[in-house]
Amino acid sequence: MANRRRGEIEAVLGGEKYTLVLTLGALAELESAFGVADLAALGERLSLGKLSARDIICILQAGLAGAGADVDVARLPVAAALPEYARAVADLLAATFGVVEAASSTPDFTANP
Repeated sequence: MANRRRGEIEAVLGGEKYTLVLTLGALAELESAFGVADLAALGERLSLGKLSARDIICILQAGLAGAGADVDVARLPVAAALPEYARAVADLLAATFGVVEAASSTPDFTANP
């Protein structure tokens, strides 16, 4: 069971239930992947709500790795599951950065700014 106070969420990815959490190491990897200098810049970048498929893969992969799961997110099926993946990303970011309402919104899937 995920512990939201520790930043954990539960999500169904590819038909399997997983716990995801962004650890400090995972956040450092995301800073590097998104080319930002610090956590404030990462939070700002992610708060834009415009995510590419590559962004979703990076965030979910980091969250799964943070919880100890070894899953190749890039190989997950997309058919009818993209909204679930987007919701998992929004929930994970909300749990990590303390945003209350992020789970009710779905990120926009446009190109990175």
